[in-house]
Amino acid sequence: MNTEFVNITVENLLNEHLCCIIRSRKPHQGIDAKRQWLSERLQEGHVFRKLNDKAAVFIEYAPLETAWVPIVGENFYYIYCLWVNGASNKGKGYGKALMEYCLADTKKKGKSGICMLGAKKQKSWLSDQSFAKKFGFSVVDTTENGYELLALSFDGTTPKFAQDVKTQKIDREELTIYYDMQCPYVYQRIEMVKQLCGEKGVPVSFFSVDTLQKAKALPCVFNNWAVFYKGIFETVNLLDAAGFERILKK
Repeated sequence: MNTEFVNITVENLLNEHLCCIIRSRKPHQGIDAKRQWLSERLQEGHVFRKLNDKAAVFIEYAPLETAWVPIVGENFYYIYCLWVNGASNKGKGYGKALMEYCLADTKKKGKSGICMLGAKKQKSWLSDQSFAKKFGFSVVDTTENGYELLALSFDGTTPKFAQDVKTQKIDREELTIYYDMQCPYVYQRIEMVKQLCGEKGVPVSFFSVDTLQKAKALPCVFNNWAVFYKGIFETVNLLDAAGFERILKK
């Protein structure tokens, strides 16, 4: 069993695979966009730690002050993603090892705690909140449509959703998607949605969240993707064809 982990750095970024998408060294626009996004974030204290193998086993977290999410607080880390994928990787303690590393790093850096996005009902593309709760995470803020902010606080302080998060409405009726390039799957999903909308004659608008200020001011929860339809927030899930159809039926 491989127990060696490695952190992505500015120096090794171009040579290490990004294990969200396991593939050869062939060009991949989603991965290229992720590398560019990471190259800037690493200088802000962003951490990408992964199993030193071609496996989707990793954690990504960042100082909340510079995390591209509409969550505010002081001296917290924000976990974007904690993922152990594939049957061959399950049950080996990888998730526990990654979370314990984050906890130790948090305490070493003198942080007040850690937070992450969750939901009353577990949603795809969000880290497993039941796993996080085993480490002491609890709900510290909520939205009316079932999303939750989970936090583990070491000093009694807690973060919260930014002021505009609970708006959950925009002035656009067409399918509207906010995105950033933190996830390498985003590029693929944008292309897929464009194709589906073109085939069905469905108007769609895409808005690139390309600054920290835009991310903090979003009118809904966000982890790298957010979908509105008929002016109402629908999901942070990356759309597949079935999800696309379900939304259009509303």
